[in-house]
Amino acid sequence: MRLTLACILGGVIGYERQSRRKSAGLRTNVLVCLGSCLIMVLSEALYFKVEGRTNADPARLAAQVVSGIGFLGAGAIMKEGLTVTGLTTAACIWAVSGVGLAVGAGYYSGALFTTGLIFATLGTLSRIDEWVMHEQNLYLTVRTKDKPGQLMHISSCIDDLQLKVRGVKVKADEDHSDILCIDFEVYNHRGLKSVIVVDAIKRIDGVVRVDVS
Repeated sequence: MRLTLACILGGVIGYERQSRRKSAGLRTNVLVCLGSCLIMVLSEALYFKVEGRTNADPARLAAQVVSGIGFLGAGAIMKEGLTVTGLTTAACIWAVSGVGLAVGAGYYSGALFTTGLIFATLGTLSRIDEWVMHEQNLYLTVRTKDKPGQLMHISSCIDDLQLKVRGVKVKADEDHSDILCIDFEVYNHRGLKSVIVVDAIKRIDGVVRVDVS
């Protein structure tokens, strides 16, 4: 019963991740929750088997899940340029393992309540976050001469304006081989006017054009 419930709860959370096309989807979350539950059930079974004959700790195996799941979560975190992705996925995997341990220990109310909170956090809060970020984001397309360290100069300029770079994509200009097109996604939490940002970047030597959307 506990293993089946772990599959169901892991599947509920995994479905939300799969619907958003995340790397750790339905199967990953189900397996993490199921495996954690099995280890917890095994820990209890081993303890009851040797109870009174040794000072066995039923939480010893379960404790290894909490630390060991970090290796799986670390594999979900990726760094591309100045952007780091996968942190939410890694945290989700860690939380799902906790749900599995709770089910395995027979703490059903806590497991059900936590599953609901995780689902709400991933679903509802993600939509709110996307809405807020969309309102405060600036999308810049910078055309600049292909010079060493140019990307770093532009990034430093944005940092000097106390803005946060959320994503960067670099590609060559199709018409001019010596020109780079750099797309920046910038979190404009200060509410700066786009013209101020554009003027600051244009002052950098080698920048040809800056478009904002």
